[in-house]
Amino acid sequence: MNYNSDNNLYNFERLSANNISDLDKLYTAVYNRQQPAGYFAKKYDTAYTGVEYTGFIAYTARHQPIAYYGVIPCFIKYEGKLILAAQSADTMTHPDHRLKDLFTQLARLTFKLCAHEGIKIIFGFPNQNSVKGLADLDWETSEIMELYLIPVETIPLENIAEHTPLLGRLYKEYQHQVLKKYLVPQKGIENSVLYDGFAGINRDELYFDHKDCHDTQVLRIGKALLWVKIKHNAFIIGDIICADKDFDNIMQKVHKLASILGLNQVQFQTSPDTKASGLFAKRYHFIPSFPIMFKTLARSIKTDKIKFTFADIDTF
Repeated sequence: MNYNSDNNLYNFERLSANNISDLDKLYTAVYNRQQPAGYFAKKYDTAYTGVEYTGFIAYTARHQPIAYYGVIPCFIKYEGKLILAAQSADTMTHPDHRLKDLFTQLARLTFKLCAHEGIKIIFGFPNQNSVKGLADLDWETSEIMELYLIPVETIPLENIAEHTPLLGRLYKEYQHQVLKKYLVPQKGIENSVLYDGFAGINRDELYFDHKDCHDTQVLRIGKALLWVKIKHNAFIIGDIICADKDFDNIMQKVHKLASILGLNQVQFQTSPDTKASGLFAKRYHFIPSFPIMFKTLARSIKTDKIKFTFADIDTF
């Protein structure tokens, strides 16, 4: 599936198993670093949904990859049924080819492909640089994620350990020893917003098999389940399922674990009006975080019924 750009200087190819290695080249050119081997191949192999490699790469006449936009198909449980959806994901443009309207052209091709493949709604959590571009493509902002940053006074062990591979390995072992009595042998947890009566991403075994969960962990603290990630000197809660009466005790233990692990912060993000939002907001302050934006391809879907936690963002 190939197209030419509006000015005929570039050609656009649909992402595929044959060209996905070009994302690694483009990522390195844009960010001057590399993703782990196979990162993009796993990320865009969403065959479990019936749709895969949903995006387009822009190439020069010499077949140099210079821009990309793509989405990640998934299922949203909506009014008791599964609907095919997609999360807006990577946007990259080579520094030598910016301001050429490539994002807009690639995005329009991708949205057309989504409609053809039966995707009903696309959602995303753009940074401030991307909000206007999506708004110009008929995306609408439904609400803003709430970010809770809970400070922890401790020695920043995780930050210190990042400086050498040896310290990094020792810290990983220390982390495992601290958390092992809480670890649950599963890849993730069910979506808490579904318990609240909202629509949300359907997290089943197929979803977990696709999602790169290797650096996340599931903890059972008391009767609560937490899906967490330890990164950037923070104890990041992707999602949490717990009884209201247990919340204070759970968070006290989380705070203590973060301190023992040498992490300076506990983090959590959620859509407004969820149960988790209510529990955190009674005890902690939040700051506005990512806007939640939608592009609906089926008029029957109401975006105000769909909620998210940080575990739903592709970078968790």
